[in-house]
Amino acid sequence: MSSAGARRLTGSVPSDKLFVMPTRREFLAATALPAVVTAMPNPAAGETIRAVVAADGSCEFQTIQRAVDHVLDHPPENVGRVILEIRPGVYRERLKVPQDSPRVTLAGSDPASTVITYGMGAAAAGGTFFSPVVEVDGAAFEAVNITFENSFGVGTQAVALSLHSDRAVFRNCRFSGWQDTLYAASGRHYYRDCFIEGHVDFIFGNAAAVFDRCEIHSRGSGYLTAHRRTRSDEPTGFVFRDCKLTGAAAAAEGSGTFLGRPWRSSARVVFLNCWMGGHIRPEGWDNWNRTVANEKTAWFAELGSSGPGADAAGRVAWARTLTPTAARAFAPEIFLQGSDGWNPV
Repeated sequence: MSSAGARRLTGSVPSDKLFVMPTRREFLAATALPAVVTAMPNPAAGETIRAVVAADGSCEFQTIQRAVDHVLDHPPENVGRVILEIRPGVYRERLKVPQDSPRVTLAGSDPASTVITYGMGAAAAGGTFFSPVVEVDGAAFEAVNITFENSFGVGTQAVALSLHSDRAVFRNCRFSGWQDTLYAASGRHYYRDCFIEGHVDFIFGNAAAVFDRCEIHSRGSGYLTAHRRTRSDEPTGFVFRDCKLTGAAAAAEGSGTFLGRPWRSSARVVFLNCWMGGHIRPEGWDNWNRTVANEKTAWFAELGSSGPGADAAGRVAWARTLTPTAARAFAPEIFLQGSDGWNPV
């Protein structure tokens, strides 16, 4: 992205403060969102604003939240995108990118050294949707080379990233948690070369999301996905293309790991040309204890699976095997195109 004509943001930052979003207020704001936050039709329009964030206080902003808030407090006219360069460091904060923000890009240099982390579980927060470390409601959000981590651990839901954003893109990012790591809530999302780990329903929500060449890592036995589609005509679903499904030793112990289960009756999840480790259960899919209803309406499919967890003979009878022709509908440029022809690739 060209830096020509870009403006820089500056602002004084108190060195003794971290910014933690008030969970109840932020949750109530999120629940008022429409099902999909619509991005402006021309993402290239307007002025590019740039700023630098450093956890050690050496740059313009010490916290990412302060940089985002500064944009909203002092909004330049005709903003096209705000690019926040996140210097290496551990950012122990909870971050909210609100619906009325300009388009925001978080640009790190390496996800191993650029980490946004906080420990917040649903029980302490008052519910799953109170618990995100990072919540993004603004349209056309982008992140590259960033780790999003909820460090709470096991025992309750603890969301690392909650995403209500249309046309959101993540490249070379890491998402780390245990239960409910990534809430792909609504909108269209594209994840490329990312690493996502957890153990129960750790990719969940009702977005239309494509995961391209990602590693999906099970830290324990459980479920990779829990999609929430309620009607068969909703254009949403999770698509995994050329991904690698890996698992810690604990992921194969006891019950093993399912590819997914339907959070709502018409859930849709597709795996295309993915390598699956031996921690994946032979039956593949779970009906969430609703045998009659969910087995008739859930839409779970595979094509070209390989690896020790990919034995098609053991899959549940109600799962689908795609043909190459049918699989073309799940290419990102088709599945995510919507009415505006978006092509994140």
